[in-house]
Amino acid sequence: MSFEVLAPHYRWLEFVLAGNKLQLCRTAFLSQAAEPNQVLILGEGNGRFLLECRKRFTRAQITCVDASAKMLNLARQRLVAESLPMNRVEFFHADALEWTPPRNSFDLLVTNFFLDCFRPEQLERIIAVLAASAKPTATWWLADFQIPAEGFPRLRALLIHRLMYAFFRVVTRLPACKLTPPDPFLRAHGFVLQRRHVREWGLLHADEWKR
Repeated sequence: MSFEVLAPHYRWLEFVLAGNKLQLCRTAFLSQAAEPNQVLILGEGNGRFLLECRKRFTRAQITCVDASAKMLNLARQRLVAESLPMNRVEFFHADALEWTPPRNSFDLLVTNFFLDCFRPEQLERIIAVLAASAKPTATWWLADFQIPAEGFPRLRALLIHRLMYAFFRVVTRLPACKLTPPDPFLRAHGFVLQRRHVREWGLLHADEWKR
């Protein structure tokens, strides 16, 4: 999987297709949270959440991981453009399926519009590795797509998902061909859903999970 080709175009594509809706999901809990010591952001992309996170958590150590070097460069440029300090932000160019974070290190884990990229067995492995890196009282924020249970919202979401996965599988070699909800894997590692904000007729959701 590689988002290198999409990196220069991702921002305008997101704006055209979704406006600010995805960003509202990414930042759903940011303004209400106490400042953590160590933050892990996995699959950050071009840095829109990272920018707001750095503004909100001025003293936190932030680890930002992405498989696309171009995306990481865009994320760095966002911080530089806002004259935000870089000394407490660490960037890793790494594949989530191969990267191993330090154990028992992070107070806050963030995976926004990222876990939907993986097949079930890959997702289970990634969540297990991330859970091992979380402190005993860690919080996990995630924003992602979902499929409503019934009616027109479900039909609408199924169509959007089909088009979305077809596009990303061709352009980025996305491993997944359909959405796998991460909920059972998170629960298996001791995380409990605290809040879920649902948007766009059930198509989008933002979750806060805690141990």
